[in-house]
Amino acid sequence: MPFLDAATLAQPITKLIDTWIAIGQALVASVGVLAFIFAFIWKITAVESHSALAAKQWIQRIVVGTIGVEVAGSLVDILTKSVPGH
Repeated sequence: MPFLDAATLAQPITKLIDTWIAIGQALVASVGVLAFIFAFIWKITAVESHSALAAKQWIQRIVVGTIGVEVAGSLVDILTKSVPGH
């Protein structure tokens, strides 16, 4: 039986983690886009100025949250690539 080093043994786990990260990012992006569209329609169709302001605040939260997810994904990618043997 040949000797397997840690990098070879960790490769399937790393691939699984990368796959789940990609699925999570795609899911968050899809939900974010859907929420953005609904908030934008809400803002356009709002009759009261208070309702339009609330929609605008939700749009800002969605944009900041989406950017946060992208930054977090980039940081995870950087951290996983910094592990020796990767």
